[in-house]
Amino acid sequence: MTASGELTSQRTISEEIEKIQADSRSGDTQPRLDYPPYRSTLLRHPTKELRHADPEGAELVAPVFGESDVGALESDLTVQRDGVPIGERILVRGRLVDGEGRAVRRQLVEIWQANAAGRYIHKGDQHPAPVDPNFTGVGRCLTDDDGWYSFTTIKPGPYPWRNHRNAWRPAHIHFSLFGTDFTQRLITQMYFPGDPLFALDPIYQSITDPRTRERLVATYDHSLSEPERLLGYRWDIVLTGGHATLMEHEDD
Repeated sequence: MTASGELTSQRTISEEIEKIQADSRSGDTQPRLDYPPYRSTLLRHPTKELRHADPEGAELVAPVFGESDVGALESDLTVQRDGVPIGERILVRGRLVDGEGRAVRRQLVEIWQANAAGRYIHKGDQHPAPVDPNFTGVGRCLTDDDGWYSFTTIKPGPYPWRNHRNAWRPAHIHFSLFGTDFTQRLITQMYFPGDPLFALDPIYQSITDPRTRERLVATYDHSLSEPERLLGYRWDIVLTGGHATLMEHEDD
């Protein structure tokens, strides 16, 4: 009964996603705010007219980061504790560029992620997967003069969530980009190639244009891999233009 029920649940969510994808408009590159398979969108989707706010107050107290504020080791999530984290060590590297391909230099890039078992160090994450005492799951760096960022970390594991029965998120890393002040902050997610959970993930599938979804998937880059140490992934972030990387909105 249990196995049959789980298969039915997975088939139902897949069929619902396929129906919405079939009904979607051609070139619909933005994630849908009211995407029924992603249950939280029904609660978070704004139902009233947006209110304008003066950003000056936030800008006056927003953090300002420079090279002296971000340590060189903060981008290596494998050396933040006394021991070595468990899991597959990886390097994620890419460029932050604008719509014309120009480097966006000296920008603060932050990441946070689950550990190799799919567990966050957060009080809200209590599912029965082990916490790695040697892995914080958070890191940050500044892009260099050519717009490059780089993180050494552990490949995150998939984890369950309560969107529907037997729901699992594909492995992913959250990215935050701060711009020149706090009010310009953008947030997105990077996925890994070939993940079998893509077709079952309503968050990923809420972007109904297949080519746009692919911009969120990193590429394995053997030139970034290091012998007997780690595997390398390349993921560029485009801020504007027709090939912009999809970002999360506060109301999503």
